Amino acid sequence: MPSKNAEKFDVIIIGAGPGGYVAAIRCAQLGLKTAVVEKRKTFGGTCLNVGCIPSKALLAASEKYEDAAHHMKDMGIETSVKLNLKTMMKHKTDVIDANTKGIEFLFKKNKITSIEGEGSIVAAGKVKVGKNTYETENIIIATGSDVISLPDIKIDEKRIVSSTGALELPEVPKKMIVIGGGVIGLELGTVWRRLGAEVTVVEFLDNILTGMDGEIRSEAKKIFAKQGINFKLSSKVTGAKTTASGVTLTLEPASGGKSENIKADIVLMAIGRKPYVDGLGLDKVGVKLNERGQIITDEFFETSIEGVYAIGDVITGAMLAHKAEDEGVILAEMLAGQSGHIDYDCIPSVVYSWPEISSVGKTEEQLKEAGVKYSVGKFPFMANGRARAMGCMDGFVKILADSKTDRVLGAHMIGPNVGDLISEVVTVMEFEGTSEDIARICHAHPTLPEAVKEAALAVHKRSIHI
Repeated sequence: MPSKNAEKFDVIIIGAGPGGYVAAIRCAQLGLKTAVVEKRKTFGGTCLNVGCIPSKALLAASEKYEDAAHHMKDMGIETSVKLNLKTMMKHKTDVIDANTKGIEFLFKKNKITSIEGEGSIVAAGKVKVGKNTYETENIIIATGSDVISLPDIKIDEKRIVSSTGALELPEVPKKMIVIGGGVIGLELGTVWRRLGAEVTVVEFLDNILTGMDGEIRSEAKKIFAKQGINFKLSSKVTGAKTTASGVTLTLEPASGGKSENIKADIVLMAIGRKPYVDGLGLDKVGVKLNERGQIITDEFFETSIEGVYAIGDVITGAMLAHKAEDEGVILAEMLAGQSGHIDYDCIPSVVYSWPEISSVGKTEEQLKEAGVKYSVGKFPFMANGRARAMGCMDGFVKILADSKTDRVLGAHMIGPNVGDLISEVVTVMEFEGTSEDIARICHAHPTLPEAVKEAALAVHKRSIHI
């Protein structure tokens, strides 16, 4: 039974991360009485508090620092640079505060009820928070994901840190080891490398950025190595010994062989994330999980229990904030009686290193495995006038199109601002457009997007500037 002071809602969302808070706003816009349960003191989940937003603040700040310290002199700007890490961290905190307070304002604007505490599902239509039980027509699970560690290696957030600890280091480490060559490890490793750390990335597989286009992965590794990041690929971590002064890791070849020890001041554990479903009471109410611990849902995001839904990192698919947001909007619209649609082949991913890396759709490896006949168009930023003027000529744009229909099947980019450039291709793909469509669009000159046009022209071997 609900407690005396408990209200009844149309929708209760557990989790105020990107999926949860966006779903809440859209539900409220559509006239649904909405509440959000959040255990943090602030909204935004991992992304805004200890993930996407603070990491991008440090990436932007460290990029400016490195430019001023090493690259601006090439353009005739000579200066003496000193790092003030305390002020840089304050910049990060200010960015977090502005974003989380922005969500708080949006909740008030849309009359969304905020319930602080850990929520659990006690039955279909009932969510318990503390001593109160709230009734609702629909429950949305949007609790996100948590850090994965290796067996017998404890993250203490002092010497062996997760992404959260890596955003709070009180000083620049002399040596940092990053376990995992994925997006999180490379972004945060890049931050501390720019600020003066000697960074080594240890990866179990034979290349970095698993799942991305193979050519992009190889180019990225080459560029990162040129920037000063060391790589130990095809290597597994078998042990860690922590002392007051640092960490000694024991490594072995992934295929087996002689072990070696490497030392660092700080070790960043970045081997991936797992769905956060602890304490939700899913087993008690019968919500089914798959072998990876993800919540099983149908095409309408409904779980095995009627009226209980899930979105974002807790279900299958890429663990991306914008994927969770889109799912939240679509689910809200379906709950309000409308229809929604998401094309998972049109969800872009971005690595916010420098140069940036972005991707959407199928990779060459996926197309080959599926037996799809395709054409490739590539264009290097070295041949782009704006990139040369900026002094950012590393990388290229690659577009993959169906050989018969010319429909764009994927795009993969590494270079300046490609996190923004990918949006043009995403738009074309959403409308089932072709490489010819991109090639026929007039792009302003001189701009970086011209590289996208040239890559589209290259699909049919008619690039102008190369």
